[in-house]
Amino acid sequence: MSSLLTNSSAMTALQTLRSISSSLSTTQNRISTGQRVATASDNAAYWSIATSMRADNAALSAVSDSLGLSAATVDTQYTALNTVLGSDGNSGLTKLQSLLVEAKTAGIDRTKIQSEVTQIQQDMKNTASSATFNGVNWLSTTATTPATVNLVSSYSRVAATPTTNSIAVTVANYSLYTSTQTGFLDTVSGGASVDTINISALTDSTADQATLDGYIAQVTGAINSVSSAAANLGAIKNRISNNTDFVKSLMDSVTRGIGQLVDADMNAESTRLAALQTQQQLGVQALSIANQNSQSLLSLFR
Repeated sequence: MSSLLTNSSAMTALQTLRSISSSLSTTQNRISTGQRVATASDNAAYWSIATSMRADNAALSAVSDSLGLSAATVDTQYTALNTVLGSDGNSGLTKLQSLLVEAKTAGIDRTKIQSEVTQIQQDMKNTASSATFNGVNWLSTTATTPATVNLVSSYSRVAATPTTNSIAVTVANYSLYTSTQTGFLDTVSGGASVDTINISALTDSTADQATLDGYIAQVTGAINSVSSAAANLGAIKNRISNNTDFVKSLMDSVTRGIGQLVDADMNAESTRLAALQTQQQLGVQALSIANQNSQSLLSLFR
C-alpha cells in the first residue's frame, strides 16, 4: 500500500542511517583519542580498572622518586665512610693506624707524628660533618637526628588494601660522631677517643708504650666498625638499586596492562572507518530513493 502520510521505506533507511552515524561517531572518537575506553560510559568495568591502575602507577612513580632520593643519601654516607676509612692507606683510619705503629719506634719524634695525626683527625671530622644530603647526615649526628630512618622501597595494592614497604636504617650503626660522644670515633676509651688521641708527650717508657698499644687497638677497632658500617650501607645501596629497577619495570608492565584494556586498535579502527563511511554514503542514497517514492504519488493525480 502506498501512503502519503507514512513512508515505511524512508523510515527504515533513516533508522539505518542513524545507526551508521552513531557507529561512525564512536569510531572517529576512538581514532582521535587513541582509546577504545575513554570514559566510564564506554565500558564501566574496564574504565574503573584502568583508573585504579593509573593511580597505582602514580604511587609507583612516587616510590621511584623516593628511591632516587634514598640512593643519593645512602651514596653520600657510603662515600664519606670510605673516605674516613682511607682504604688507600694514605689517609683516614688506615693512615692513622700506621702512624701509631710507627710511633712505637724507640727514639722517634712523636711530636712530628702527632702533627700528622691531628690533621687526619680534623680531616675525618670534616668529612663526617660534610656528608650531608638534603639536610640528612648519619655520620655526624645531633640530638635532633632520628634514631631510625625508613627509606620507602615499594608499593603494592591487593583489592582495596594498599601496602607500602620501607628499608629501616638504624642511624647509630653508622654514626662516627654524636652529640653525646657515643660514635665510632668520639667514644672515650682508656682516657681518649680516636678523635682526641695525642701522642706528642709519650716516651719510650713501658707505660707509654702500653698506652700506644691501647691507641692502636682502639683505632683497629674503629677500622673494623667503620668497615662493617660501610659494608652494610653497600648492601642497602644495592638493595635500593634493585628496587629501583624493579619499580621501573613494574610501572612499564602496568602501563602495558592499561593499554590492553583501553587502547584502540588503530588498524581495525581505520578499516572500520572506511567501511562506515561507505555505508553512510549508501544510507544517504537509500534514503534519497525512499523519499522519491512519495514524489511518484503525485503522478496519480495529474
